[in-house]
Amino acid sequence: MKWARVFWAIIALAVLTGGGWATWRWLGPVAVETTQPSRGPAVRAVYATGTVEPTVMLPIAPRNAGRLMELNAAEGDQVRAGQTLAQLEDADLKKSVDELEARARFAKSQLDRAQTLLDKGLGTVLERDRAKSEQQAADAAVARALALRGFMTLTAPADGQILQRDGEVGQLIPANQPIFYFSCCAPLRIEAEVDEEDILLVQPDQRTLIRAPALPGRILEGQVAEITPKGNPVTRGYRVWIRFAEDPPLRIGMTTEVNIIVSERPDALLVPATAVSEGQVWVVRDGRLHRQAVQTGVIGEAKTEILAGLSATDQIVIRPATGLREGRRVRGW
Repeated sequence: MKWARVFWAIIALAVLTGGGWATWRWLGPVAVETTQPSRGPAVRAVYATGTVEPTVMLPIAPRNAGRLMELNAAEGDQVRAGQTLAQLEDADLKKSVDELEARARFAKSQLDRAQTLLDKGLGTVLERDRAKSEQQAADAAVARALALRGFMTLTAPADGQILQRDGEVGQLIPANQPIFYFSCCAPLRIEAEVDEEDILLVQPDQRTLIRAPALPGRILEGQVAEITPKGNPVTRGYRVWIRFAEDPPLRIGMTTEVNIIVSERPDALLVPATAVSEGQVWVVRDGRLHRQAVQTGVIGEAKTEILAGLSATDQIVIRPATGLREGRRVRGW
């Protein structure tokens, strides 16, 4: 009997201990980490990736197929308007010009003869007009042949720079295949693609922050210059062109990351992003937890802007754990 009483006493003590521990866990103070909202800039931005390109870039290609005979410009060369860049084989066209020029000279002599006979009263106006028409047709044929021959000489359309050269002497170049890519007349810009979900937020002249892998740790300034009116049905994106605020130390073809600033508030009320869940935060008042609805603004990876629902002096729980209850006491805040 003595051992039975001891056994049941131990059981009763265990039950009381377990119940007390459960009661403490359920009703006792919970440890939380708190902080106060801070003031700082809240920036809403549209993210995009882009590529550096010249504002004006032209392919220079022959209108007719031909063998490349001369190359007079290399990649990176600065060239002037009218400067010869390349010469394609034109021997056959030269012979065509010689033939047509001979026919034009004969047509001219026939016109002179018909005019002389008409002046002497030995010819007719019809013969003179026929000769004149033949002479004009011969001159037009010569002009066309000269133009075709001229197309075999590639020249710079303006002062600028050769960006790329494709072709070697002796190579047969098909018609309309670019030999040079040429830029001129304007500074570099960025062609970026913005998702259709964000494009309505983008407007001309908005400020942009530009980062490039080639310049780690450096941020360049820019502005939205143009927005394409038609999107890409495959990528669901819209092209946006961004001009640099100053001449950038970048090269054509480099990739960039662009943040287009939609709105910016320099003195916003900010809380840790982990503190906000489903439009609510937990605040500590008089040592107890209270759930508080808030209106959020800009949501970032580290901070969230609070537009309404909190004051700068509130104590908020940084990382609310599951199971927090209204009115529960806290410790460690």
